[in-house]
Amino acid sequence: MRLSSGVAISDGMNPPIVIGLLLACACAVGTNVAAVLKHRGANAVPTVRARHPLRSVRELLGSRWFAGGMAIGMFAGALHIVALALAPLSTVQVVLAAGVVLLAGIAQRVLGHRVPRRQRVGLIAVAAGLTMLVLAFPRLHGAHGSFGPSTLTAFEAAVALAGCAFAAVPRLRLLLAHRGVLLGAAAGAFFGVSDIAVKALTGLVGSGAAATAGPLLAMAIAGGAAAQFAAVRGLQEGDAVAVIAITGVAANVANIVGGIVVFGDPIAHGPLAWLAQSIGFVLVVLGSAFVPAGRSGPSRELRSTLSPA
Repeated sequence: MRLSSGVAISDGMNPPIVIGLLLACACAVGTNVAAVLKHRGANAVPTVRARHPLRSVRELLGSRWFAGGMAIGMFAGALHIVALALAPLSTVQVVLAAGVVLLAGIAQRVLGHRVPRRQRVGLIAVAAGLTMLVLAFPRLHGAHGSFGPSTLTAFEAAVALAGCAFAAVPRLRLLLAHRGVLLGAAAGAFFGVSDIAVKALTGLVGSGAAATAGPLLAMAIAGGAAAQFAAVRGLQEGDAVAVIAITGVAANVANIVGGIVVFGDPIAHGPLAWLAQSIGFVLVVLGSAFVPAGRSGPSRELRSTLSPA
């Protein structure tokens, strides 16, 4: 059985999809600006601790940089939800992924440090790869909001386990130098859990089955909370561009795969389309390898230049 959002099927790209993709463009800009602002604010306060959540939240929100980033991020999140209700999940995510090319310029302007060429190349490769993955899809028909509950549950569990693994791995001595990036990957996976649950919720609301939305809402909230905590710790432990980019890559990969597996988004047909998607996958992998700055530990030099706003 598949639960459906009831969105009408049409030939070609209908106006709601176009509106959804435009909103995703605005969300891409807002998300990257918010992440950079939060990085600056997070590095101006003490390290967040899961054992002291209220104190950590109070200290974070006491920074005007972090509070401003949160406000922009919440607005971008609202745009994201509307975009998910209007367009297929995988297509919305590729627009967000393409926005990662803005990250280097935003970080350089806001944080005032030079972004190495290696990271710029990695960011462009990731964005190009994710774009190729989805542009090779057949024509879009509706918002693709239908899903099988058992498939959604299994996929969400798998992504959540991946997020937990990324969060636990940095405890190993050999990987301490990459702690920030791995926490960013964990945050991206948890964002994926939340986003997929939100997409499913938009489908239930559209079909009038909102009464069954309780577990999905809980999943979205839990995934979002875990993602925010892992993201802040990652921003405090690692390089801004690397952590933000890897967070976005992990979230986008989870959502693109989830769009195909859970919501039945169309996949490539024909040898040329398969070739394009294969090249896109290689670009994502290679670009992700180029993004980490190769620097251990948190950005302490940035902390020393920032006053706790």
